[in-house]
Amino acid sequence: MGGGLALALARVLPFAAMTRNTALKDTGLKDTVTLPDALAGRSIVLVGLMGAGKTSIGRRLAARLGLPFRDADAEIELAAGCSVPELFSRYGEREFRDGERRVIRRLLSGDPLVLATGGGAFMDQETRAVVREEAVSVWLRCKLPTLVRRVAGRDNRPLLRDGDPSEILHRLMETRHPVYAEADLVVDCGDESPDVTTGHVLNALLDWRAPRRLSITLSSSSYDVVIGENLLERAGALLAPRLPQKRAVVVTDASVARLHLHSLLEGLAATAIDARQIVVPAGESSKNLETYARVVDGLLEAGVERKTAVIALGGGVVGDLAGFAAATTLRGLPFIQVPTTLLSQVDSSVGGKTGVNTPRGKNLVGAFHQPRMVLADTATLATLPIRELRAGYAEIAKAGLIGDAAFFEWCERNGAGVIGGNRELQAEAIRRACAFKAAVVGDDEREEKPNDGRALLNLGHTFAHALEAEYRYGGGLLHGEAVAVGLGLAFRLSARLGLCAAADAARVVAHVGAMGLPADLRMLNRRFSAATLTGHMRRDKKMRDGKLTFILARGIGQAFTSADVSADDVTDLLREEGCTA
Repeated sequence: MGGGLALALARVLPFAAMTRNTALKDTGLKDTVTLPDALAGRSIVLVGLMGAGKTSIGRRLAARLGLPFRDADAEIELAAGCSVPELFSRYGEREFRDGERRVIRRLLSGDPLVLATGGGAFMDQETRAVVREEAVSVWLRCKLPTLVRRVAGRDNRPLLRDGDPSEILHRLMETRHPVYAEADLVVDCGDESPDVTTGHVLNALLDWRAPRRLSITLSSSSYDVVIGENLLERAGALLAPRLPQKRAVVVTDASVARLHLHSLLEGLAATAIDARQIVVPAGESSKNLETYARVVDGLLEAGVERKTAVIALGGGVVGDLAGFAAATTLRGLPFIQVPTTLLSQVDSSVGGKTGVNTPRGKNLVGAFHQPRMVLADTATLATLPIRELRAGYAEIAKAGLIGDAAFFEWCERNGAGVIGGNRELQAEAIRRACAFKAAVVGDDEREEKPNDGRALLNLGHTFAHALEAEYRYGGGLLHGEAVAVGLGLAFRLSARLGLCAAADAARVVAHVGAMGLPADLRMLNRRFSAATLTGHMRRDKKMRDGKLTFILARGIGQAFTSADVSADDVTDLLREEGCTA
C-alpha cells in the first residue's frame, strides 16, 4: 500500500512546478513586507494543531511577503486524487505521514514559499530536520477552547471522528506541544481575527534574530556551537534534536543556579526534557577529585542511563568538572556545554578537554570528551562583573595572537565594546574565537602533534598556570587574568630571544593593559620568586622529556611551540619583571 501512495504523491512534483507562480487568493492585505537579510531566501513553515488557522494565516502572510503559498494537505489531495480522510482510511496514518514527508521535502526544495502543514507533519523527526535546514518554522499556539470552537462540526478531520473533540485535542496537545516547541518561533493565537494574528506572526519574523552557528567537525564527532541571546529559554528546542533521550542532569554551581538554572529548566521542560540538577559550590576550589566523586555519585543516584545527557551550566570550572564526570560515568554519557561566562564561551566549552586539579597541578586528571552541542547565551554575560568579562576577553585576544593577526587588529578596534557589553560585538568575538579554536582542534583533536598543533592554544599558559598555582587556584587571580599576564610574558620572552620585534611585545602589553587586565607581573601587586614559579612550570603537563615547553611568537599571529628555552632565560626574564631569585 505504501508504494501505491508514494507513487500517487510523486505527482506533486509537476503540479508544484506548474502552479508555483499562480495568483494568491485576495486576502485584502495589500502592503508587502521585506524580511530581514537573515531570512532572505528561506521558506516560512507554519505548524500547529488543527484549527490553529495555518491556512488562513498562511495565505495572508504569503501575500504580505510576496511569496507563493502552499497548503501541504491540499497538495497531497490534488496529487493523490482523493481527500485526506480517504487517504487515512485507505492507507492508515503511518503510510500517510510517510507520503506527507515526501511532499513537504519536495515543496521546500524549491524557491521560498509560505507552507501550511498538517497538524501531525511536524511530529515526524525527518520532516523537522528538513524544515530546520530549509525554512523558518512558526508554531501557531492556541488554547484548547479556541481550537474546539474552530473545529466543531467539521467532517474533514479524521483524527476527530471517533470521540469527543475536546478530549482528543487535549490528548494531542499533551503529545504534540513539546514537539511543536522545537519550532524557531512561537506565536500565541487567541480569538482575534486572522489579520491580527498575521500581524503578530510578521512582527515575530521581523524581530527574530537567528543565532550564529559554528559547525565543528572532528575525526571522532561533530557538533554545533550556537551563539545568541536568550538561548536558555530555547534550550529544549535547540537540544532536543541532539539528545538521544529526553532525560538530562544539569550540573551547575550555587552562584549560577541562582541566576540561570530556572530559565534553563523551563527551556528544557518546554520540549518535555526531564531534567534533574546537581549543584556544587562556586569557585575553582570545586574543581577537585572530591567534588568530582560527589557529582558522579549524584549522577548514579539520579538513575542515569547511557543515553541520559549531562548538561554543564556555568563557567569553565563547571564545564571541566561536569565533562569529566560525563566522560567517566557508565564509560561515557552524552554531554552538553551551556557556558555562562565569556571565558568559558570562547575557550573551555569548545574542544572536549575535561578534568580536575590536584595538589600537584592544574588539570592533571581528566579526559577528552566532546560535547554534543554548545549553547553560548550572550544574555548571561550581562550578569557578570566587569572583572569576569575582562578575564574572558584575554582568551579572545589570545586567538588573534596565535594565528590571526587580522583578528587581533579587530580586537584592538572592538575590544572595549566587547567588554562594555555590546551584544553584537560579543557574539562576533565569540564566533571568531571559537572558529579559530575549532580549526586548531580539528587538526589535532587530542593534542598529539609534537609541534604547532593544539598545543598552540596554550600561548601564555605555561606562565599562567604557574601563577595560578601560586594563588592556590583561588579567586585572588582569575584564569583569564593569569593568561593576560602570560601573554605579555610569552611575547617578552620571544623578543628577549630575538624571535619577534620588541614593538610586537609592547603592542601586546599595551592592548592587554588598555582592556583593564594585568599586563605584567608588577600589576599583580605581589612578590614572586623566580625559582618558585619555574618550579611550578616543571610540574606542568606540557613538560617534554624534562624540558620546559613554551609557546613563543615570531610576531603577531605567528605563534609556535618550542622546547628549547633554557631555564636561565626564563629566570632572567622573571627577574626583570620584578621577581626575586
